[in-house]
Amino acid sequence: MDFNHGTELLQLCAEQGLSISQVMKIRETEISQMRGEEVEVKMRKALEIMKNSVKEPLIQPVKSVGGLIGGEAKKLEEHRRMGKSICGTMLSKAMTYAMAVLEVNASMGVIVAAPTAGSSGVVPGVLLALQEEYQLKDEEILNGLYTAGAVGYLLMRNASVAGAEAGCQAEVGAASAMAAAAAVEVMGGSPQMCLDAASTALSNLLGLVCDPVAGLVEAPCQTRNSMGSANALVCAEQALAGVVQMIPFDEMAEAMYHVGRSLPFELRESALGGCAGTEAACKSTCEIFGGGKA
Repeated sequence: MDFNHGTELLQLCAEQGLSISQVMKIRETEISQMRGEEVEVKMRKALEIMKNSVKEPLIQPVKSVGGLIGGEAKKLEEHRRMGKSICGTMLSKAMTYAMAVLEVNASMGVIVAAPTAGSSGVVPGVLLALQEEYQLKDEEILNGLYTAGAVGYLLMRNASVAGAEAGCQAEVGAASAMAAAAAVEVMGGSPQMCLDAASTALSNLLGLVCDPVAGLVEAPCQTRNSMGSANALVCAEQALAGVVQMIPFDEMAEAMYHVGRSLPFELRESALGGCAGTEAACKSTCEIFGGGKA
């Protein structure tokens, strides 16, 4: 039940009459040589960690190691609870939860890399917001995680999920594609719709550079996770409505990788360009690493 490309995954789904999550579950048992129950236990553990990481900063905000972020998620949560959100409950929650996970990561807490630490907020932000809004069972969210895993696997095999190799489009972009596909499956979409949503998510963030201030996974990483969650929901909505993506997932993954490899070194996690190269960022960097002047 293995697959190396999106086309092969869709073919398996069609031939076996299975969803992406079902194919991925079978693949995991075959590749890992574990029983289905053992694989399920591991995935439930990942879900539990995700639930903790989206909620902890809303109760007790913690400053990041570099001091660049901390408390932003709680501010968003309070803003929504006061009825002031202009984004609506669903999107507001997804944004808030995505940013919360980055606070946990940046303060040395426990998160699930999905697919990386720097993009770890997108998938839980989207899926746990969906769970709350639609009163979904854990089993339904677990299906979403398997689907997200399938998309992440394909991107790791055929492109990249590393900012140092292909920019933030390969981190937050990949996470957004994973979350978009997961949301589509959770909400009853077909395997083709899942990959359409994933392809659209990649295309929307094509060319996004990786430019962490002071070389830390804090800013602009946190706000980009919230943006990735919003992008995922937009793409999922379009796919579920029947909007067809012109460019197949495999071709979009290849394009993303080519664009990423074409980015100059300064824009691939070097902390030398983009946001990291601004005067304000350089000043913050000096303050973090010794108190000198920029």
